[in-house]
Amino acid sequence: MSIWRNGFKSLRKLGSLTAIALLTACAHTVSVDGEFPTPVGNQHPLTVGVYLSDDFRKFTYSENRDDRDEWNINTGRAQKNLFETVLGSMFRETISVAQYPSNLPQGLDLVIVPEVRELQFTMPRETRVNIFEVWIKYDMHAYNQRGDSVAEWVITAYGKTPTAFLKSQEAALAQAINVALRDAGATLYTGFDRVPELQAFIANKQRALTMKTANDAD
Repeated sequence: MSIWRNGFKSLRKLGSLTAIALLTACAHTVSVDGEFPTPVGNQHPLTVGVYLSDDFRKFTYSENRDDRDEWNINTGRAQKNLFETVLGSMFRETISVAQYPSNLPQGLDLVIVPEVRELQFTMPRETRVNIFEVWIKYDMHAYNQRGDSVAEWVITAYGKTPTAFLKSQEAALAQAINVALRDAGATLYTGFDRVPELQAFIANKQRALTMKTANDAD
């Protein structure tokens, strides 16, 4: 009897270890550390503060669905690098803001605050090809020196794994996210002055600067 009891305990222990191993095997961690080229073009004549919150800098998307493995995807460092690089190229001067809305440096024309609204991805078995597809949506906010809202707009980005021949799912998803982030950067750079409220804001600043220059000349 003791032999059967000991055998049953051994089988139960083995079953528990197997279950733990399976759960561990189904968990995926992806950390994206992208570096992005600096866009080249005309800069807006503005001094802009950029506030990237801790949530933004350390953003991690976690998913644990019944029909998928568990995924933990950290894009914080990559999107921090992206937004600092792109915004830094767009304006006459950019200043990293450690706190918002308190303790803002003087002389700012705008403060830009991005937030991650949504991250979604499809698996290879869902796309029926050996690639991942990724969608990222950002809410963009622009405020004046007093903290009043100047404009709000949305950036939507898309990316997919550029090749089906990668060693791991994690590497494939990381590549798709990097492509999506580059798409977000291009949209941010080209779309900023197409936002009507920002068009009006920049036009008013330019008129004020023209008038000041004319008055100084007199």
